[in-house]
Amino acid sequence: MARIVLVVGGSRSGKSDYAQDLAETRGGLRYYLATCPPPEAGDPEMAARVLAHQRRRQDRGWQTREEPLGLAPLLATLPGEATVLIDCLSLWISNLLYADHSGTLDEERLTVLCHELLAAGRQWGGELIMVSNEVGCGLVPEHPLARRFRDLVGRCNQVMAQGADRVVQVVCAIPINIKG
Repeated sequence: MARIVLVVGGSRSGKSDYAQDLAETRGGLRYYLATCPPPEAGDPEMAARVLAHQRRRQDRGWQTREEPLGLAPLLATLPGEATVLIDCLSLWISNLLYADHSGTLDEERLTVLCHELLAAGRQWGGELIMVSNEVGCGLVPEHPLARRFRDLVGRCNQVMAQGADRVVQVVCAIPINIKG
């Protein structure tokens, strides 16, 4: 049965670096599940961010899979002895919102998707490390879509934290164990 770790933190908190370093302490195969679809040519700043993440993994034994939506099905296809890093759940939610043309993605539906990912992780059997943004510590956004995104990420983080064996919050590049 898998060991599941959730790493949360604010923007530029160091959560991705911490999660990658944690994964690299494990032996064997390592997979990086990137939820960011390849950036559009018109967004050079996002392309630079993706490139920085790729460079940090370069020559360090990572195999990368890009999957903006179907994390649970992809996880089931990976070797059970591997360590998998999903970076990140908040971008996964952004992708789900973008793909939700009917407008039906709500906290209830997202909770189901989160439970499906947790169940896939438990059945799969390796070490699963998931990264997510903490978005609930700021002002209430003015725009309805931004409030919906914030609420969905908050619900996802709650569900994943409840299902995880360990939860680490990263603040100013300092990891703080809050569960496990």
